Amino acid sequence: MKVARVEAIPVSYPEPNDFNAIRHLCLVKLIAEDGTVGWGESVTMWPESSFATASIIEGMADLVIGKNPVHNDVIFRALKDRAWWYGYEGGIASFAIAALDIALWDLKGKALGASVLDLLGGPVHERLPAIASSHAHYESIPEMAEEAVDWLSTGLQGMKVGFGKRGKARLGFEHDRDVEYVRQMREAIGPDRSLMIDLGWVIKWDVMTAIKRTQAFDEYDVDWIEEPLGDWDPEGYANLRSKTKTLIAYGEKEWTIRGFERVLATGTVDVVGCDPGRAEGITGFKKMAERVEQCRRQANAHAWSSAIVTAASLAVSFSSSACKLFEFKPLENPMQHELVAEPFDHEAGWVYPPSGPGLGIEVDERVVDRYRTERVLG
Repeated sequence: MKVARVEAIPVSYPEPNDFNAIRHLCLVKLIAEDGTVGWGESVTMWPESSFATASIIEGMADLVIGKNPVHNDVIFRALKDRAWWYGYEGGIASFAIAALDIALWDLKGKALGASVLDLLGGPVHERLPAIASSHAHYESIPEMAEEAVDWLSTGLQGMKVGFGKRGKARLGFEHDRDVEYVRQMREAIGPDRSLMIDLGWVIKWDVMTAIKRTQAFDEYDVDWIEEPLGDWDPEGYANLRSKTKTLIAYGEKEWTIRGFERVLATGTVDVVGCDPGRAEGITGFKKMAERVEQCRRQANAHAWSSAIVTAASLAVSFSSSACKLFEFKPLENPMQHELVAEPFDHEAGWVYPPSGPGLGIEVDERVVDRYRTERVLG
């Protein structure tokens, strides 16, 4: 099998889990000479980065066309060598590599009649706990607690909630309101369900605010707090870690293994987030998970986009003992529930290893065409 054609496809879609904001991705479609298709994705977030990523993918196509996808590691190295000139530490180049890498793994699996998980060495977990990954939107705390209870009634074993998001929740900005939210949420979901807090980029806590807020959350057994001091503040994180008991999570903004190693070297992170749609695909996520495992920390997939990244994230998560759970968006959305023939979901709070050749998904190209960015944005 050889790759005959590379197509980069920016898409834009309304996300109910983000207050119906329009979110943006750049998909990749690799077509082999025999017509077999491999799908990849980069989580570009903004239309300008989607178009820039598409341009880089088209520029890198000569490194992929005519190549055997079974030799995906050789192709990955060639992509990295090309990107050295304009994306040494990540950025748009890593978006492009991420999408191409995921698509190559998908095509490789189909060529060999094996799942990506099997190609990664097989599952080290029989199943993983599934949790809801949501944003806080409403002004009423009781209403948000009631919504969480409804989500968890399906069997989900906990929830991660984003502060500082769209809507009227105003979480992350007022100490008393934040603590009251956590108190009511813990009371509503009970003591046995996990509860994580994820701070959005609009929240800019200083170190003392982070310490005071996290100490207050400690009373309610928050499992981890994500990015309370942003993506990089080793001294601040060391101070926070010494004064609180809640696990600290960050890392999802990193692009390369070099970036993840820098975070791990600080000794301040307990849970390292990774998005294969940003951090150079399945290959990048696997390298990161291996380093996290060596450091005896936890890795966690940031799979908050389409079913393509969900499939890639599940494959790596099940292949790594560093991964302990998996997140699902609780509200149905186009890129999860329309894009593929069989959407991913949990079974009574558990997710099981993916199967089928490649990523194990069948993409509906009519849905891809419906959400092409040029169509959605006009």
